[in-house]
Amino acid sequence: MWRGIEEHLGGEQVSRVVYGAIIGMALIVVLEHHPPTAGVTTATLVATALAVALAELYSDWIGHVLKHRGGFQRRDLRHIAADVSAVAVGIVFPDVFFLLATLGVLELDTAFTFAKWTGLGLITAYAYAAGRLSGESHPRAIVQALAVTAIGAALIGFKALVH
Repeated sequence: MWRGIEEHLGGEQVSRVVYGAIIGMALIVVLEHHPPTAGVTTATLVATALAVALAELYSDWIGHVLKHRGGFQRRDLRHIAADVSAVAVGIVFPDVFFLLATLGVLELDTAFTFAKWTGLGLITAYAYAAGRLSGESHPRAIVQALAVTAIGAALIGFKALVH
């Protein structure tokens, strides 16, 4: 099992998951002030993931075509699609809590709380793992993780200050 986790975390998509998780957290923080229903929140996260994924797909494709002067192969599309999918997964990661709220298992406020803090935990864990797998020492990986975590914490803190 650790080998599978290490392969996943050692892949190029780690940074994309973190990027997507930050986008998802920003959306959750904004929605929480005047929360829609759990179902609408779920749909909003999915729609955002789709919109960002399509924008990423197009921009990565354009970048590749320009860099390689029009050369584009099916394997290139698979690589780009993997990156794009990782961003989308990061964005929709907290959707599980809103699906549970839609089913009545969680209260909507609880879903927002879980979504924010597990998103922050996801960002922290991925940043730490990325640091360690890139050869950083334990202390340097912690510093790296804390720096990235500060982005998510700043989003949560900013929302608390202005509302």
